[in-house]
Amino acid sequence: MSQVEIRKDLLYTESHEWVRKEDDDIISIGLTAYAATELGDLVYAEAEPEDTEVDKGDIVASVESVKMASDVFAPVGGTIVEGNEDIEDEPESINETPYEVWLVKMKVADAAELDELMDADAYEKLLDEEA
Repeated sequence: MSQVEIRKDLLYTESHEWVRKEDDDIISIGLTAYAATELGDLVYAEAEPEDTEVDKGDIVASVESVKMASDVFAPVGGTIVEGNEDIEDEPESINETPYEVWLVKMKVADAAELDELMDADAYEKLLDEEA
């Protein structure tokens, strides 16, 4: 059983991003509690700019901790409609409340791609396998 918080109302990726459906074609993307814990104390975070078109797997944000740097990947294709500028001044907020702090909001190009993401139970199973 995983020891980190996993929210039932979110979708997840194998690279430890969470996805929240905001409305029919807008999603928010953030880092899971597991990712925030593994990275350690974040000292830098930056989102890609608004109107950036991305394919599934493209970089949508970058974060750095005292331990390592990591990219955050698009779980689906689409267009970034908003980057969270607050994370630039307060990257540690991602560690403090990972499920409250989104990095980017995207307009999804193909909603069917969302069906490929994991639900909370599948994500918990992934974490258990990685442990």
